[in-house]
Amino acid sequence: MSLSTPAAQWHCAPVPEAAASLECAGRPPFFPALLARRGVEDSAAAQRFLNPALEQLHDPNLLAGLPQAVERLSQARGQSETVAIVGDYDVDGVTATALLLGVLRACGLRAEPILPHRLREGYGFQPVHVERAQEVGASVIVTVDCGVSSTAAVKSAAAAGIDVLITDHHIPGDPLPPGALLINPRQEGCSYPFPDLAGVGLAFKLAQAFATACGRDLPIHQLLRITCLGTIADMVPLRDENRVIAALGLQALGHTRSLGLKALIKKAGVKPPLTASDVGFRLGPRINAAGRLASPDRALDLLLASDPSQAEALAAELDQANRDRQKEEAKVVEEARATIEGWDRLPSIVVVWSEGWHRGVVGIAAGRLAREFCRPTILLSLDGEGATGSGRSVPGIDLHQFLSTWKDDYPRFGGHAQAIGMTVERQQLEELRQRWQAGAEGWPPELLRKRYEYELEITAREANRSLLSAIRALEPHGQGNPQPMLLVGPLHLQGPPRLFGNGHLSAMASGDDGSPLRLLGWGWGDRADHLAGRFETLGFLERDDYRGGEPVLRLIDAREI
Repeated sequence: MSLSTPAAQWHCAPVPEAAASLECAGRPPFFPALLARRGVEDSAAAQRFLNPALEQLHDPNLLAGLPQAVERLSQARGQSETVAIVGDYDVDGVTATALLLGVLRACGLRAEPILPHRLREGYGFQPVHVERAQEVGASVIVTVDCGVSSTAAVKSAAAAGIDVLITDHHIPGDPLPPGALLINPRQEGCSYPFPDLAGVGLAFKLAQAFATACGRDLPIHQLLRITCLGTIADMVPLRDENRVIAALGLQALGHTRSLGLKALIKKAGVKPPLTASDVGFRLGPRINAAGRLASPDRALDLLLASDPSQAEALAAELDQANRDRQKEEAKVVEEARATIEGWDRLPSIVVVWSEGWHRGVVGIAAGRLAREFCRPTILLSLDGEGATGSGRSVPGIDLHQFLSTWKDDYPRFGGHAQAIGMTVERQQLEELRQRWQAGAEGWPPELLRKRYEYELEITAREANRSLLSAIRALEPHGQGNPQPMLLVGPLHLQGPPRLFGNGHLSAMASGDDGSPLRLLGWGWGDRADHLAGRFETLGFLERDDYRGGEPVLRLIDAREI
Protein backbone atom coordinates (compact mmCIF):
# COMPACT_ATOMS: atom_id res chain seq x y z
CA MET A 1 0.00 0.00 0.00
CA SER A 2 1.40 3.41 -0.95
CA LEU A 3 1.34 5.98 1.84
CA SER A 4 0.72 9.66 1.32
CA THR A 5 0.83 12.62 3.65
CA PRO A 6 -1.90 15.30 3.72
CA ALA A 7 -1.39 18.71 2.16
CA ALA A 8 0.69 21.06 4.23
CA GLN A 9 -0.96 23.54 6.53
CA TRP A 10 -0.16 27.22 6.01
CA HIS A 11 -0.24 29.54 9.01
CA CYS A 12 0.80 33.10 9.63
CA ALA A 13 3.41 33.18 12.40
CA PRO A 14 2.11 34.89 15.55
CA VAL A 15 3.50 38.28 16.47
CA PRO A 16 5.08 38.37 19.97
CA GLU A 17 4.04 41.16 22.31
CA ALA A 18 7.59 42.53 22.29
CA ALA A 19 7.12 43.72 18.69
CA ALA A 20 4.89 46.56 19.85
CA SER A 21 7.68 48.20 21.85
CA LEU A 22 10.53 47.71 19.39
CA GLU A 23 11.83 50.81 17.67
CA CYS A 24 13.54 50.17 14.36
CA ALA A 25 14.31 53.54 12.83
CA GLY A 26 14.67 53.42 9.08
CA ARG A 27 13.25 49.91 8.84
CA PRO A 28 9.97 48.79 7.22
CA PRO A 29 6.84 48.57 9.41
CA PHE A 30 6.96 44.77 9.50
CA PHE A 31 10.53 44.65 10.80
CA PRO A 32 9.77 44.68 14.56
CA ALA A 33 7.67 41.52 14.18
CA LEU A 34 10.57 39.74 12.43
CA LEU A 35 12.95 40.66 15.23
CA ALA A 36 10.52 39.76 18.00
CA ARG A 37 10.03 36.30 16.52
CA ARG A 38 13.80 35.88 16.82
CA GLY A 39 13.82 36.55 20.53
CA VAL A 40 14.60 40.27 20.38
CA GLU A 41 12.69 41.97 23.20
CA ASP A 42 13.82 45.60 23.26
CA SER A 43 15.48 48.22 21.09
CA ALA A 44 18.91 47.71 22.65
CA ALA A 45 18.72 44.01 21.85
CA ALA A 46 17.65 44.91 18.32
CA GLN A 47 20.78 47.00 17.87
CA ARG A 48 22.95 44.12 19.09
CA PHE A 49 21.15 41.67 16.80
CA LEU A 50 21.56 43.84 13.73
CA ASN A 51 25.16 44.80 14.52
CA PRO A 52 27.09 41.71 15.71
CA ALA A 53 30.38 42.73 17.35
CA LEU A 54 33.23 41.18 19.33
CA GLU A 55 32.09 43.08 22.41
CA GLN A 56 28.98 40.88 22.50
CA LEU A 57 31.00 37.73 23.20
CA HIS A 58 30.73 36.54 26.80
CA ASP A 59 33.63 36.08 29.20
CA PRO A 60 34.96 32.51 28.81
CA ASN A 61 35.68 32.30 32.54
CA LEU A 62 31.97 32.30 33.27
CA LEU A 63 31.90 28.69 32.08
CA ALA A 64 31.98 26.35 35.06
CA GLY A 65 35.21 24.37 35.05
CA LEU A 66 36.99 26.49 32.46
CA PRO A 67 39.34 28.38 34.83
CA GLN A 68 40.44 25.06 36.32
CA ALA A 69 41.00 23.66 32.81
CA VAL A 70 43.19 26.64 31.92
CA GLU A 71 45.16 26.13 35.11
CA ARG A 72 45.79 22.45 34.24
CA LEU A 73 46.83 23.29 30.69
CA SER A 74 49.16 26.01 31.99
CA GLN A 75 50.72 23.45 34.28
CA ALA A 76 51.17 21.09 31.35
CA ARG A 77 52.83 23.85 29.37
CA GLY A 78 55.21 24.66 32.20
CA GLN A 79 56.19 21.02 32.68
CA SER A 80 56.47 20.19 28.95
CA GLU A 81 53.67 17.65 29.12
CA THR A 82 51.83 16.38 26.04
CA VAL A 83 48.11 17.00 25.62
CA ALA A 84 45.90 14.82 23.43
CA ILE A 85 42.85 16.45 21.85
CA VAL A 86 40.06 13.92 21.26
CA GLY A 87 37.42 15.21 18.86
CA ASP A 88 34.44 13.96 16.91
CA TYR A 89 34.26 13.06 13.23
CA ASP A 90 31.77 15.73 12.10
CA VAL A 91 32.40 19.35 11.10
CA ASP A 92 31.89 20.57 14.65
CA GLY A 93 34.37 18.10 16.09
CA VAL A 94 36.98 18.46 13.34
CA THR A 95 36.96 22.27 13.41
CA ALA A 96 37.08 22.24 17.22
CA THR A 97 40.10 19.93 17.09
CA ALA A 98 41.88 22.05 14.48
CA LEU A 99 41.23 25.28 16.38
CA LEU A 100 42.34 24.04 19.79
CA LEU A 101 45.32 22.22 18.32
CA GLY A 102 46.51 25.37 16.59
CA VAL A 103 46.14 27.58 19.66
CA LEU A 104 47.75 25.14 22.11
CA ARG A 105 50.72 24.68 19.82
CA ALA A 106 51.00 28.42 19.20
CA CYS A 107 51.16 28.88 22.97
CA GLY A 108 54.07 26.46 23.26
CA LEU A 109 52.15 23.38 24.41
CA ARG A 110 52.78 19.95 22.94
CA ALA A 111 49.45 18.80 21.52
CA GLU A 112 48.40 15.82 19.38
CA PRO A 113 45.01 15.23 17.70
CA ILE A 114 42.99 12.03 18.05
CA LEU A 115 39.90 11.69 15.88
CA PRO A 116 37.67 8.59 15.94
CA HIS A 117 37.25 6.31 12.95
CA ARG A 118 33.48 6.07 12.47
CA LEU A 119 33.36 2.43 11.37
CA ARG A 120 36.07 0.97 13.62
CA GLU A 121 35.50 3.04 16.75
CA GLY A 122 32.17 4.84 16.46
CA TYR A 123 31.12 8.07 18.10
CA GLY A 124 32.60 9.75 21.14
CA PHE A 125 35.46 9.50 23.60
CA GLN A 126 36.22 5.83 24.28
CA PRO A 127 38.82 3.69 26.08
CA VAL A 128 40.59 3.08 22.76
CA HIS A 129 41.32 6.80 22.61
CA VAL A 130 42.95 6.62 26.01
CA GLU A 131 45.23 3.94 24.58
CA ARG A 132 46.02 6.18 21.62
CA ALA A 133 46.75 9.05 24.01
CA GLN A 134 49.17 6.84 25.90
CA GLU A 135 50.93 6.00 22.64
CA VAL A 136 51.72 9.69 22.05
CA GLY A 137 52.83 10.14 25.66
CA ALA A 138 49.91 12.34 26.73
CA SER A 139 49.32 13.05 30.40
CA VAL A 140 46.24 15.21 29.71
CA ILE A 141 43.28 14.57 27.41
CA VAL A 142 41.02 17.40 26.25
CA THR A 143 37.83 16.33 24.50
CA VAL A 144 36.00 18.59 22.08
CA ASP A 145 32.38 18.03 21.01
CA CYS A 146 32.23 14.72 22.89
CA GLY A 147 32.79 13.07 26.26
CA VAL A 148 29.81 14.16 28.35
CA SER A 149 28.62 10.55 28.69
CA SER A 150 31.97 8.75 28.30
CA THR A 151 32.07 7.04 31.70
CA ALA A 152 34.16 4.07 30.56
CA ALA A 153 36.79 6.27 28.88
CA VAL A 154 37.11 8.53 31.92
CA LYS A 155 37.66 5.49 34.13
CA SER A 156 40.29 4.16 31.71
CA ALA A 157 42.10 7.50 31.73
CA ALA A 158 42.06 7.68 35.52
CA ALA A 159 43.51 4.17 35.72
CA ALA A 160 46.26 5.25 33.32
CA GLY A 161 47.04 8.39 35.35
CA ILE A 162 45.79 10.75 32.63
CA ASP A 163 43.78 13.85 33.55
CA VAL A 164 40.65 14.48 31.46
CA LEU A 165 39.19 17.88 30.55
CA ILE A 166 35.85 17.47 28.78
CA THR A 167 34.38 20.22 26.62
CA ASP A 168 31.03 19.12 25.23
CA HIS A 169 27.74 20.82 24.40
CA HIS A 170 25.59 17.70 24.31
CA ILE A 171 22.95 17.09 26.95
CA PRO A 172 24.60 15.81 30.16
CA GLY A 173 23.49 12.42 31.41
CA ASP A 174 24.59 10.66 34.57
CA PRO A 175 27.44 12.38 36.47
CA LEU A 176 30.90 11.49 35.22
CA PRO A 177 33.18 9.54 37.58
CA PRO A 178 35.92 11.34 39.51
CA GLY A 179 38.91 12.32 37.43
CA ALA A 180 37.15 14.41 34.80
CA LEU A 181 36.63 18.15 34.65
CA LEU A 182 33.50 19.07 32.66
CA ILE A 183 32.99 22.27 30.68
CA ASN A 184 29.42 22.28 29.43
CA PRO A 185 27.06 25.28 29.64
CA ARG A 186 24.14 22.88 30.11
CA GLN A 187 25.52 21.24 33.22
CA GLU A 188 23.88 21.86 36.56
CA GLY A 189 25.42 24.77 38.43
CA CYS A 190 26.81 26.53 35.35
CA SER A 191 25.71 30.17 35.17
CA TYR A 192 27.07 30.90 31.69
CA PRO A 193 24.57 33.27 30.03
CA PHE A 194 24.25 31.34 26.74
CA PRO A 195 23.74 27.56 26.77
CA ASP A 196 23.67 26.89 23.02
CA LEU A 197 27.32 27.06 21.96
CA ALA A 198 28.48 24.37 19.54
CA GLY A 199 31.41 22.11 20.38
CA VAL A 200 33.75 24.36 18.43
CA GLY A 201 32.31 27.34 20.32
CA LEU A 202 33.44 25.79 23.59
CA ALA A 203 36.85 25.01 22.10
CA PHE A 204 37.06 28.65 21.03
CA LYS A 205 36.27 29.77 24.60
CA LEU A 206 38.92 27.50 26.08
CA ALA A 207 41.44 28.69 23.47
CA GLN A 208 40.66 32.34 24.28
CA ALA A 209 41.15 31.88 28.01
CA PHE A 210 44.29 29.78 27.67
CA ALA A 211 45.94 32.20 25.25
CA THR A 212 45.17 35.08 27.61
CA ALA A 213 46.73 33.16 30.49
CA CYS A 214 49.83 32.64 28.34
CA GLY A 215 50.01 36.32 27.43
CA ARG A 216 49.31 35.64 23.76
CA ASP A 217 47.27 38.01 21.61
CA LEU A 218 45.02 35.79 19.51
CA PRO A 219 44.13 36.62 15.87
CA ILE A 220 40.49 36.37 16.87
CA HIS A 221 38.99 36.85 13.41
CA GLN A 222 41.11 33.99 12.10
CA LEU A 223 39.73 31.81 14.89
CA LEU A 224 36.17 32.93 14.19
CA ARG A 225 36.38 31.84 10.57
CA ILE A 226 36.90 28.23 11.65
CA THR A 227 34.56 28.52 14.63
CA CYS A 228 31.75 29.64 12.33
CA LEU A 229 32.13 26.51 10.19
CA GLY A 230 31.32 24.12 13.03
CA THR A 231 28.74 26.45 14.56
CA ILE A 232 26.71 26.78 11.37
CA ALA A 233 27.13 23.17 10.25
CA ASP A 234 26.06 21.80 13.63
CA MET A 235 22.79 23.77 13.36
CA VAL A 236 22.87 25.31 16.81
CA PRO A 237 20.64 28.40 17.25
CA LEU A 238 22.19 31.40 15.51
CA ARG A 239 21.27 33.81 18.26
CA ASP A 240 23.23 35.70 20.89
CA GLU A 241 26.86 34.59 20.87
CA ASN A 242 26.40 32.13 18.02
CA ARG A 243 25.11 34.94 15.83
CA VAL A 244 28.27 36.94 16.50
CA ILE A 245 30.44 33.91 15.74
CA ALA A 246 28.58 33.17 12.51
CA ALA A 247 28.38 36.74 11.25
CA LEU A 248 31.99 37.77 11.96
CA GLY A 249 33.31 34.34 11.05
CA LEU A 250 31.65 34.44 7.61
CA GLN A 251 33.19 37.86 6.98
CA ALA A 252 36.63 36.52 7.86
CA LEU A 253 36.06 33.34 5.84
CA GLY A 254 35.58 35.40 2.69
CA HIS A 255 39.22 36.53 2.75
CA THR A 256 40.84 33.65 4.58
CA ARG A 257 44.58 33.06 4.34
CA SER A 258 44.15 29.37 5.16
CA LEU A 259 45.39 27.38 2.17
CA GLY A 260 43.05 24.50 2.98
CA LEU A 261 39.95 26.65 3.26
CA LYS A 262 40.88 28.58 0.12
CA ALA A 263 41.15 25.33 -1.81
CA LEU A 264 37.89 24.01 -0.38
CA ILE A 265 36.00 27.22 -1.15
CA LYS A 266 37.27 27.12 -4.73
CA LYS A 267 36.41 23.44 -5.14
CA ALA A 268 32.90 23.97 -3.74
CA GLY A 269 32.30 26.75 -6.25
CA VAL A 270 31.35 29.45 -3.74
CA LYS A 271 32.47 33.05 -3.79
CA PRO A 272 32.62 35.82 -1.21
CA PRO A 273 30.67 37.17 0.49
CA LEU A 274 29.96 33.75 1.96
CA THR A 275 26.61 32.93 3.55
CA ALA A 276 25.45 30.45 6.15
CA SER A 277 23.89 28.51 3.29
CA ASP A 278 27.31 28.19 1.64
CA VAL A 279 28.68 26.65 4.83
CA GLY A 280 25.65 24.47 5.52
CA PHE A 281 25.23 23.07 2.01
CA ARG A 282 28.59 23.43 0.24
CA LEU A 283 31.55 23.57 2.62
CA GLY A 284 30.20 21.66 5.62
CA PRO A 285 29.18 18.51 3.71
CA ARG A 286 32.62 18.25 2.14
CA ILE A 287 34.37 18.50 5.51
CA ASN A 288 31.85 16.03 6.92
CA ALA A 289 32.24 13.52 4.12
CA ALA A 290 35.61 12.13 5.21
CA GLY A 291 34.36 11.29 8.69
CA ARG A 292 31.03 9.96 7.47
CA LEU A 293 32.58 7.37 5.20
CA ALA A 294 35.75 6.49 7.12
CA SER A 295 38.27 8.67 8.97
CA PRO A 296 38.01 12.46 9.50
CA ASP A 297 41.80 12.78 9.48
CA ARG A 298 41.86 14.01 5.89
CA ALA A 299 39.46 16.84 6.77
CA LEU A 300 41.72 17.84 9.66
CA ASP A 301 44.73 17.67 7.33
CA LEU A 302 42.97 20.09 4.99
CA LEU A 303 42.29 22.61 7.75
CA LEU A 304 45.94 22.43 8.84
CA ALA A 305 47.47 22.32 5.34
CA SER A 306 50.52 24.54 4.80
CA ASP A 307 51.34 23.55 1.21
CA PRO A 308 49.17 24.76 -1.73
CA SER A 309 49.49 21.52 -3.71
CA GLN A 310 48.56 19.44 -0.68
CA ALA A 311 45.59 21.71 0.03
CA GLU A 312 44.26 21.38 -3.51
CA ALA A 313 44.69 17.60 -3.48
CA LEU A 314 42.88 17.29 -0.14
CA ALA A 315 40.04 19.55 -1.32
CA ALA A 316 39.61 17.33 -4.39
CA GLU A 317 39.66 14.24 -2.18
CA LEU A 318 36.96 15.63 0.10
CA ASP A 319 34.89 16.67 -2.89
CA GLN A 320 34.97 13.11 -4.22
CA ALA A 321 34.18 11.74 -0.76
CA ASN A 322 31.12 13.99 -0.69
CA ARG A 323 29.97 12.59 -4.02
CA ASP A 324 30.40 9.08 -2.67
CA ARG A 325 28.47 10.08 0.45
CA GLN A 326 25.61 11.37 -1.68
CA LYS A 327 25.38 8.03 -3.48
CA GLU A 328 25.33 6.07 -0.22
CA GLU A 329 22.74 8.43 1.24
CA ALA A 330 20.50 8.10 -1.83
CA LYS A 331 20.67 4.32 -1.55
CA VAL A 332 19.59 4.34 2.10
CA VAL A 333 16.79 6.84 1.46
CA GLU A 334 15.45 4.86 -1.50
CA GLU A 335 15.49 1.52 0.33
CA ALA A 336 14.03 2.92 3.55
CA ARG A 337 11.30 4.77 1.63
CA ALA A 338 10.35 1.58 -0.20
CA THR A 339 9.97 -0.21 3.14
CA ILE A 340 7.88 2.60 4.63
CA GLU A 341 5.58 2.82 1.62
CA GLY A 342 4.88 -0.90 1.94
CA TRP A 343 3.32 -0.47 5.37
CA ASP A 344 -0.45 -0.42 5.91
CA ARG A 345 -0.26 2.71 8.03
CA LEU A 346 2.25 5.36 8.90
CA PRO A 347 3.11 5.18 12.63
CA SER A 348 3.85 8.28 14.68
CA ILE A 349 7.56 7.38 14.74
CA VAL A 350 9.30 5.70 11.79
CA VAL A 351 11.90 3.05 12.60
CA VAL A 352 13.65 1.11 9.82
CA TRP A 353 16.78 -1.04 9.78
CA SER A 354 18.72 -3.01 7.21
CA GLU A 355 21.93 -4.87 6.51
CA GLY A 356 24.49 -3.07 4.39
CA TRP A 357 23.55 0.52 5.11
CA HIS A 358 26.56 2.74 5.65
CA ARG A 359 26.49 3.92 9.26
CA GLY A 360 27.93 7.26 8.26
CA VAL A 361 24.90 8.35 6.24
CA VAL A 362 21.91 6.97 8.16
CA GLY A 363 21.58 10.23 10.12
CA ILE A 364 21.25 12.53 7.13
CA ALA A 365 19.02 9.94 5.42
CA ALA A 366 16.81 9.89 8.51
CA GLY A 367 16.60 13.68 8.34
CA ARG A 368 15.38 13.59 4.75
CA LEU A 369 12.71 11.01 5.54
CA ALA A 370 11.62 12.82 8.69
CA ARG A 371 10.94 15.91 6.59
CA GLU A 372 9.22 13.88 3.88
CA PHE A 373 6.88 11.91 6.14
CA CYS A 374 6.59 14.53 8.92
CA ARG A 375 7.57 11.98 11.53
CA PRO A 376 10.58 11.47 13.81
CA THR A 377 12.63 8.87 11.97
CA ILE A 378 15.27 6.41 13.18
CA LEU A 379 17.40 4.44 10.70
CA LEU A 380 19.76 1.70 11.88
CA SER A 381 22.45 -0.29 10.14
CA LEU A 382 22.71 -3.93 11.17
CA ASP A 383 26.15 -5.34 11.83
CA GLY A 384 26.55 -8.73 13.50
CA GLU A 385 24.56 -8.83 16.72
CA GLY A 386 24.17 -5.09 16.94
CA ALA A 387 22.67 -2.12 15.16
CA THR A 388 24.02 1.40 14.95
CA GLY A 389 21.79 4.24 13.94
CA SER A 390 20.68 7.82 14.09
CA GLY A 391 17.38 9.58 14.50
CA ARG A 392 16.05 12.94 13.42
CA SER A 393 12.95 14.63 14.74
CA VAL A 394 10.40 17.19 13.61
CA PRO A 395 9.64 20.57 15.23
CA GLY A 396 7.85 20.25 18.54
CA ILE A 397 9.04 16.74 19.44
CA ASP A 398 12.10 16.27 21.67
CA LEU A 399 13.37 12.93 20.37
CA HIS A 400 16.21 12.69 22.87
CA GLN A 401 13.88 13.14 25.82
CA PHE A 402 11.35 10.69 24.37
CA LEU A 403 13.90 7.91 23.78
CA SER A 404 15.57 8.49 27.16
CA THR A 405 12.69 6.57 28.75
CA TRP A 406 14.32 3.37 27.50
CA LYS A 407 17.99 4.48 27.72
CA ASP A 408 18.95 1.48 29.86
CA ASP A 409 18.21 -0.70 26.81
CA TYR A 410 20.80 1.07 24.62
CA PRO A 411 24.50 0.25 24.94
CA ARG A 412 25.21 3.78 23.68
CA PHE A 413 22.93 6.79 23.36
CA GLY A 414 23.24 10.56 23.10
CA GLY A 415 22.35 13.67 21.17
CA HIS A 416 19.98 16.62 21.14
CA ALA A 417 16.25 17.28 21.04
CA GLN A 418 16.23 17.01 17.24
CA ALA A 419 19.03 14.50 16.60
CA ILE A 420 20.19 11.35 18.37
CA GLY A 421 22.66 8.54 17.89
CA MET A 422 22.45 5.07 19.40
CA THR A 423 23.52 1.45 19.34
CA VAL A 424 21.02 -1.31 20.00
CA GLU A 425 21.25 -5.09 20.23
CA ARG A 426 19.77 -6.71 17.15
CA GLN A 427 17.50 -9.02 19.11
CA GLN A 428 15.88 -6.05 20.87
CA LEU A 429 15.05 -4.06 17.75
CA GLU A 430 11.51 -5.26 17.14
CA GLU A 431 10.51 -4.97 20.79
CA LEU A 432 11.97 -1.47 21.03
CA ARG A 433 10.24 -0.37 17.86
CA GLN A 434 6.91 -1.52 19.28
CA ARG A 435 7.59 0.33 22.54
CA TRP A 436 8.59 3.50 20.74
CA GLN A 437 5.59 3.40 18.44
CA ALA A 438 3.20 2.76 21.33
CA GLY A 439 4.75 5.61 23.31
CA ALA A 440 4.47 7.96 20.34
CA GLU A 441 0.75 7.40 19.84
CA GLY A 442 0.00 10.17 22.30
CA TRP A 443 1.77 12.85 20.26
CA PRO A 444 -0.59 15.61 19.05
CA PRO A 445 -1.60 14.90 15.42
CA GLU A 446 -0.82 18.47 14.37
CA LEU A 447 2.88 17.86 15.10
CA LEU A 448 2.87 15.02 12.56
CA ARG A 449 1.55 17.07 9.70
CA LYS A 450 3.67 19.33 7.54
CA ARG A 451 3.15 22.88 8.68
CA TYR A 452 4.55 26.08 7.24
CA GLU A 453 4.61 29.37 9.10
CA TYR A 454 5.00 32.40 6.88
CA GLU A 455 6.03 35.76 8.28
CA LEU A 456 4.92 38.18 5.57
CA GLU A 457 2.05 38.21 3.09
CA ILE A 458 2.93 40.27 0.03
CA THR A 459 2.14 40.83 -3.64
CA ALA A 460 4.51 40.37 -6.56
CA ARG A 461 5.06 44.14 -6.66
CA GLU A 462 6.27 44.10 -3.06
CA ALA A 463 8.80 41.32 -3.74
CA ASN A 464 11.40 43.92 -4.67
CA ARG A 465 14.99 44.88 -3.91
CA SER A 466 13.92 46.95 -0.92
CA LEU A 467 12.26 43.97 0.74
CA LEU A 468 15.22 41.77 -0.14
CA SER A 469 17.57 44.26 1.52
CA ALA A 470 15.46 44.28 4.68
CA ILE A 471 15.45 40.49 4.87
CA ARG A 472 19.19 40.26 4.30
CA ALA A 473 19.75 42.52 7.33
CA LEU A 474 18.73 39.51 9.44
CA GLU A 475 21.50 37.28 8.07
CA PRO A 476 23.16 34.94 8.78
CA HIS A 477 20.12 32.70 8.82
CA GLY A 478 19.94 29.34 10.55
CA GLN A 479 18.36 27.59 13.50
CA GLY A 480 16.70 30.14 15.79
CA ASN A 481 16.95 32.78 13.06
CA PRO A 482 15.25 31.27 10.02
CA GLN A 483 15.07 32.92 6.66
CA PRO A 484 11.65 34.62 6.65
CA MET A 485 9.09 32.66 4.67
CA LEU A 486 6.75 34.73 2.50
CA LEU A 487 3.25 34.13 1.19
CA VAL A 488 3.16 35.70 -2.26
CA GLY A 489 0.09 36.05 -4.43
CA PRO A 490 -2.10 36.09 -6.30
CA LEU A 491 0.13 35.02 -9.20
CA HIS A 492 -0.21 33.52 -12.65
CA LEU A 493 2.46 32.27 -15.04
CA GLN A 494 3.58 34.40 -17.96
CA GLY A 495 4.53 31.28 -19.91
CA PRO A 496 5.39 27.59 -19.52
CA PRO A 497 7.99 26.81 -16.83
CA ARG A 498 11.51 25.98 -17.97
CA LEU A 499 12.90 22.72 -16.62
CA PHE A 500 16.64 22.43 -16.05
CA GLY A 501 19.26 20.33 -14.29
CA ASN A 502 18.14 17.36 -12.26
CA GLY A 503 14.43 18.09 -11.99
CA HIS A 504 14.52 21.84 -11.27
CA LEU A 505 12.15 24.54 -12.49
CA SER A 506 12.34 28.22 -13.42
CA ALA A 507 9.34 30.34 -14.36
CA MET A 508 8.21 33.93 -14.78
CA ALA A 509 5.02 34.88 -12.98
CA SER A 510 3.18 38.12 -12.46
CA GLY A 511 0.68 39.58 -10.04
CA ASP A 512 -2.78 40.79 -10.91
CA ASP A 513 -1.32 44.22 -11.69
CA GLY A 514 1.25 42.72 -14.07
CA SER A 515 4.25 43.08 -11.73
CA PRO A 516 6.78 40.37 -12.70
CA LEU A 517 8.41 37.91 -10.33
CA ARG A 518 10.82 35.14 -11.18
CA LEU A 519 10.17 31.78 -9.49
CA LEU A 520 12.78 29.10 -8.83
CA GLY A 521 11.86 25.59 -7.69
CA TRP A 522 14.65 23.22 -6.72
CA GLY A 523 13.31 19.70 -7.31
CA TRP A 524 10.04 21.11 -8.64
CA GLY A 525 10.26 19.46 -12.05
CA ASP A 526 7.31 17.18 -11.26
CA ARG A 527 5.28 19.90 -9.51
CA ALA A 528 4.81 22.32 -12.37
CA ASP A 529 1.06 21.64 -12.31
CA HIS A 530 0.92 23.30 -8.87
CA LEU A 531 1.54 26.60 -10.67
CA ALA A 532 -1.54 26.39 -12.89
CA GLY A 533 -4.21 29.07 -13.18
CA ARG A 534 -4.31 31.71 -10.44
CA PHE A 535 -2.21 30.61 -7.48
CA GLU A 536 -0.27 31.73 -4.43
CA THR A 537 3.06 30.46 -3.16
CA LEU A 538 5.19 30.10 -0.10
CA GLY A 539 8.84 30.81 -0.61
CA PHE A 540 12.02 32.66 0.25
CA LEU A 541 13.01 35.88 -1.45
CA GLU A 542 16.66 35.63 -2.49
CA ARG A 543 19.22 37.43 -4.60
CA ASP A 544 19.73 36.06 -8.12
CA ASP A 545 23.42 36.64 -8.76
CA TYR A 546 23.06 35.33 -12.32
CA ARG A 547 20.68 38.21 -13.13
CA GLY A 548 22.37 41.19 -11.55
CA GLY A 549 21.07 40.64 -8.05
CA GLU A 550 17.39 40.74 -8.99
CA PRO A 551 15.01 39.18 -6.42
CA VAL A 552 13.91 35.61 -7.10
CA LEU A 553 11.37 33.62 -5.10
CA ARG A 554 12.60 30.15 -4.14
CA LEU A 555 9.48 28.00 -4.02
CA ILE A 556 8.48 25.93 -1.00
CA ASP A 557 4.80 25.26 -1.66
CA ALA A 558 1.97 26.46 -3.91
CA ARG A 559 -1.80 26.20 -4.14
CA GLU A 560 -4.58 27.37 -6.42
CA ILE A 561 -6.80 30.26 -5.36
